[in-house]
Amino acid sequence: MTVIVRELRPDAHADLEGFARVRHVAMPYGLTTPASLVHDLTRLHPDARYRPLIAVADGEVIGTAQVHLSYQSPEPGQGNINVYVHPEHTRRGAGSALVRAAEEHLAAHGGRRLHSWVLDEPGNRAFAERHGYRAGRSAHFFRLDLAAGGLPPLGDLPPGVELRRGSDFAADPRPLFELDAETTADEPSDVDYEITDYEAWLAETWRHPLLDAELTSVAVVDGRPAAFTAARTDGAGRYVTAMTGTARAFRGRGLAKLAKNDSLHRARAAGYTEALTGNDTDNGPMLAINRWFGYERCASEVRYLRDLGPATTPATLPA
Repeated sequence: MTVIVRELRPDAHADLEGFARVRHVAMPYGLTTPASLVHDLTRLHPDARYRPLIAVADGEVIGTAQVHLSYQSPEPGQGNINVYVHPEHTRRGAGSALVRAAEEHLAAHGGRRLHSWVLDEPGNRAFAERHGYRAGRSAHFFRLDLAAGGLPPLGDLPPGVELRRGSDFAADPRPLFELDAETTADEPSDVDYEITDYEAWLAETWRHPLLDAELTSVAVVDGRPAAFTAARTDGAGRYVTAMTGTARAFRGRGLAKLAKNDSLHRARAAGYTEALTGNDTDNGPMLAINRWFGYERCASEVRYLRDLGPATTPATLPA
């Protein structure tokens, strides 16, 4: 069977459904929906050169690739390729075809160091290494059964601290932008990020269709947002922590734990049954918080990278 690689388009409904389906089967630790794909296709900053790809065989989407530049990094040329192939359709060349097209696209737009998250399984790691990628840092995925109960109780808030919902900032989310920018800059990573474009953040993050502002919790100290946990939900029982962080001036006071506990309790009350999150293995504070909540590790991934040579001609893909 011939495998064809082509770009994902926001108006190709069957392809969007196929992309989301493959991602859910191959990497079921996050949320991807047709609506979220359309949002990213139409809202990500042009400098990201975002170009999601699909591999199609006999009219069926069997593989996907998320491809973009880290435009918020002060170091230019940082590219990202995350490839997932449906487990029933591996060893048919789909993954290799997606990698080739993705690399050519990024190289043509200045990508020089390419990063890829790879599930920590022998076949996946061998695939990355055959394509010239070398292993770097690692991360874990965690799951919490909300339906089983067992969340830590909600305690009294410290003096001067209140818990608010993300939706309370709908009229002016800039304080959350500033908090997100500061905490993201301190996350363990092999790429530095500087979130400085407020309008881009509004378009890409605040207005993302999976962001659940009602279940996002913010710890406010003396009127200032000090810590938060951002929730993404699919409306069908799955809740994912997109980000949890505390401003530098307020760390060490348990505020992130307060915010996350509040969000998880409200998610359970709203009918969500499964909570998912992920942490870099160097992120000791968040690993400790998630152990306290009772999250159980369900998978791991390894960050692979490859340095490219001179620019290449971009791949020509079927429409």
